[in-house]
Amino acid sequence: MILVTGATGQLGTAVINHLLKKTSANQVTALVRDESKASALKEKGVNICVGNYDDPASLDNAMQGIEIVLLIAGTDEENRLRQHQNVVDAAKNAGVQCIAYTSRNLKDPNTLVNKLMKGHFQTEDCIKASGLNYILFRNVLYMDTIPQFVGAKVFDTGINLPTDRGRVAFALRSEMGEAIANVLLEGDRSNRIYQLTSSESYSFEDVAATLSDLSGKKVDYISIEKSVFESQMKERGVPEIMVQRVVGFLTDIKNGQEAKVSPDLENLLGRSPAELQEGLKVLFNL
Repeated sequence: MILVTGATGQLGTAVINHLLKKTSANQVTALVRDESKASALKEKGVNICVGNYDDPASLDNAMQGIEIVLLIAGTDEENRLRQHQNVVDAAKNAGVQCIAYTSRNLKDPNTLVNKLMKGHFQTEDCIKASGLNYILFRNVLYMDTIPQFVGAKVFDTGINLPTDRGRVAFALRSEMGEAIANVLLEGDRSNRIYQLTSSESYSFEDVAATLSDLSGKKVDYISIEKSVFESQMKERGVPEIMVQRVVGFLTDIKNGQEAKVSPDLENLLGRSPAELQEGLKVLFNL
């Protein structure tokens, strides 16, 4: 029996959809905060448990009869570590055999500008300290986020980001979900770490060039100064705390934190992951 937390989120949905291609729905349990959002899963026969990371009793209930838990990282970055500890504790108390976690594939956690990313590695430490068998999926930045980074008017404005020539081994969320599902179904509960990335890394200059090729319209990339980018965000009314988070994230890209490439995703899929051109064609409907 497999429990997937955050099951109605985009990654959780991708994982479950791929699980259902290879196993029966009654072997999958979805932990959801809002049951009304889980109607599609329920129709497929997936077991539904209502609960959240802040409610230990609901987590204890969800863990009953579970062999392996996929802990999908919570989005509450300030409280992430405490919430994840609740899940780990519930899994241990219920005698779960193995816990898998969706961490982050970053070059050096000790030199991150966006300090909130450290919560992922602190969670890894909590899992290891629990004594449970573990599988860590260190995921690179989703290729699916590129439209958010470049903006809705990218074909008019070009790409203007303070990322210099920093590279990212972008991979599609759906392919990460497929790879994770494949591992969960293996039956091997030994301690392992996977780095889920594309087979190559790309700069935003590459993104601009690829969008130009696909659309037939010239898309320029300009690496602007961090101070200019901050001012632009503030002029749009973005709160200061969010400005600093975004800038920190982009600075980490500039510094190569997201550039590391691994063959793990390709090996787990049994094929090459989608390259930038293939992914952008789908993401931008080109």
